[in-house]
This record gives sequence, C-alpha cells and structure tokens, in this order.
Amino acid sequence: MTKSKKNGWVAWSKDEVKLLKKLFPRGRAKEIAEQTGRSLATVRQKAYNMGINTRPRCLWSANEVKLLKKLYPTENTQSIADKLGRPLETTKQIAYLLGLKKVGTATAWSKQEEALLRKMYPDNSMGEIANQLGRTISAVTGRAHKLGISEPKHIWSKKELNLIRKLYPSRTAQQIADQIGRTVLATRLRIVKLGLRKRKRKGKM
Repeated sequence: MTKSKKNGWVAWSKDEVKLLKKLFPRGRAKEIAEQTGRSLATVRQKAYNMGINTRPRCLWSANEVKLLKKLYPTENTQSIADKLGRPLETTKQIAYLLGLKKVGTATAWSKQEEALLRKMYPDNSMGEIANQLGRTISAVTGRAHKLGISEPKHIWSKKELNLIRKLYPSRTAQQIADQIGRTVLATRLRIVKLGLRKRKRKGKM
C-alpha cells in the first residue's frame, strides 16, 4: 500500500480493488471494510468513484426477501409493497429476480380492487389492468367473469400498437399476446391489419 505523507491516505492495492469488484455488487461493503481495514465510507466512496453499483436485490435485507418469498405467491403485490414500505415496481423487480410466481389460489379480492377493476375493465387491456392491480392476467380475467363484467372494448390503444410494431420482429404472436394481455387470435389479426412481416434472414446461397 502507498501512503501519502500529507494526509495519511492509503492507495488501494490491486488485490483490494479486485475484492471491491467482487463483493460490492453483492452488497458486502461491510465485509470489504473489515478485510481491508478501511472505513465503510471509504469503501463506498471508492466504489462510487469506480462506478461500481450494488445490485438491486442486495439492497434488500434478508428479512425483507424472506417476507417477500412468503407473501408473493398468494398475496396482492401492492399489499406486499405497502407492508415492506417499498415501491410497487421495485417489489415486482425483486420478485422477478428471485423467480417468484403467483399461484392459482390467490388471496381474496378487496372492495378497492374490485372497484378499480370495474372502472378500468371497459377501456383497458388485461395486461394493463393486471399490472395496475399487481395480479396475473388470468386472475383479472377470472374475477371479471365472476363479477359479470362485460367484455372490454376491442379498441387497440396507440401504446399497444406501438408495442406490437416494436416486438414483432423478434417475438412470436404468443409472446406478444401474453405481454399486452390480448388473445393470440386477436393479436395475429391485428398484426395482419398492420401489415407487419418478418424480415427474412440471409441464408447461405
């Protein structure tokens, strides 16, 4: 280590930098500080200077991750986010990184959820409603059927059409339908109406 005579600053060795790159993204700044004998603030400052960030999942405590794993399969995502004091989108992201999925036996719908479902159902796609409620598309469709809500209007929004144009070159009709919350048949018909075609890959002559 190189030490400055003026302020006692100690340069980072190659091994220390290697340790920083390995452990800091995993949220183990404290461990780095203990192994290098540096302060936690110094470790974080060095990581910041080098552009090294902690992965989103590591910013969550073990207890938060444990609670998320316990509640996610059966509880409404918005409710989980509220309990954890985390934003809905962040909660969804961590659940995705952890590979968590909803199960068929979801928790009962609240009056607020049903009210929002009734309000959104006529003019929004299943994907948009499911995203807003933190429910699966199948759960939203099933609940709407039980409530006797009429089928949504078949008007395609500009957002949906732009998404189809963006995804079509690299995705199948099934994948696009799943993402926007439409049926495969409706999606295929819309693709035809939009005149979209797959680009032919250059093959060997």
